[in-house]
Amino acid sequence: MNLKSTKVVIIGVGNVGATCAYTIVNMGLCDQLCLIDMNQEKAIGEAMDLTHAVHFMNRNMQVYAGGYSDCSDADAIIVTASAPMDTSNDRLTWLAPSKKVMKSIVSSVMASGFSGIFIVVSNPVDLMTYYIQKLSGLPERQVIGSGTTLDTARLCCEIGSLFELNSKSVSAYVMGEHGDSEMVAWSTATVGGKQLRDVMEDNRSRAGDVDLDRLQEQTKKAGWEIFNRKHNTSYGIAASTCAILKSILLNENRIYPVSVMLRGQYGLTGVCLSVPTILDRTGAKEIVEIRLAKGESKNLKRSADVVRSCYDLLED
Repeated sequence: MNLKSTKVVIIGVGNVGATCAYTIVNMGLCDQLCLIDMNQEKAIGEAMDLTHAVHFMNRNMQVYAGGYSDCSDADAIIVTASAPMDTSNDRLTWLAPSKKVMKSIVSSVMASGFSGIFIVVSNPVDLMTYYIQKLSGLPERQVIGSGTTLDTARLCCEIGSLFELNSKSVSAYVMGEHGDSEMVAWSTATVGGKQLRDVMEDNRSRAGDVDLDRLQEQTKKAGWEIFNRKHNTSYGIAASTCAILKSILLNENRIYPVSVMLRGQYGLTGVCLSVPTILDRTGAKEIVEIRLAKGESKNLKRSADVVRSCYDLLED
């Protein structure tokens, strides 16, 4: 009997990476979890702490600090390492320093013989997803950015709170760049199967003066509202990243709005943006083309232009 052990590597164990690691342990998503960080002592400490936590979890796991040679047989690598954030509220300001970090990481990972799936969390995530795909040379379906998965959850939470509902009763997608140009596919947003616009119209006393533009702005600003108060965001991004990982490792075929390379879908090509995508053990199995309203298609293309305009900065 040949039972394959599942292995995940996290590169970068700052607030986000460490929280991803704890979430993976808590969910019991793999057999082995390897932590890599420039600060080896930090990685060792996190691994020790998590190993003690495993005692209380539902699945036995091996958690350890390692190096890039440990990537050779990994099923998935989660990249959270990035340049330090500043207070400019502009993810694109991290591009130059993050590019240098990514180049070093990817060259080291690929030198190990890695052939699994990259899950990119580092910002600016759409650009880093594109860059890692180009540097790695892996099939495009094997490089996936966390994208607007968390933005979508934030939107659903805002709508759910508005109508005193569990956010899981809301179906909506934030698409495009994980950033200021992101857009919402309002025409397909539903609450319990009912069009969101109809729900808001029929429940004006609950919705009050909240409209779709305001909901979109609240969604865009949610991350910065958290960051400005606690100087990091970690729980939401870790949970959304692990949802992506779970769909891949367990072959769930779940649909999440992740950043992937588009090849003609939505009339766009050669750009990494978040769109609804089916995720299975092969990675990005299939991009789902939902029918956008005319204005929404324009907004998505505008977002693509914003992301694509930075590609020249990724050239060596």
